Amino acid sequence: MELVPVFANRLANTALGVVCGLGCLAYGAEAGPLWARMAAAAAVPGCAVLAVRGYRAGVRCEGERLVVRGFLWTRVVPRASVGEVTDFPAVRWTTPDGRNRWTPVTAFATVSGETGGARSRKLGHTARLRRWAARGQG
Repeated sequence: MELVPVFANRLANTALGVVCGLGCLAYGAEAGPLWARMAAAAAVPGCAVLAVRGYRAGVRCEGERLVVRGFLWTRVVPRASVGEVTDFPAVRWTTPDGRNRWTPVTAFATVSGETGGARSRKLGHTARLRRWAARGQG
């Protein structure tokens, strides 16, 4: 089961990387020293990665594992290790060696000013994630 925000949220997440990339390009075009231009050019691919990851942010619930895609990294959590899904939302889980971990699900975080439909979908996805995790607790 693939859980992602509404299309408008996905575009907004993408805009973060696009705006940063355009800012780097504008700075690089106006920068005087060569090193400043090179630094701006080097930052553009990172902004592109941020834009793509922002669009793809979400959760994939597979048979025996949970894949949480965020802006910076992707975390794969075994289903049996999931302890709970918090209201933040975040997944609390335990590593095989017994360490407690906490993985935020930034794609479903509610913010002020968003539409009721977007908030409702995020809360619904968080509830579906909780149900999926609970079924794995056997």
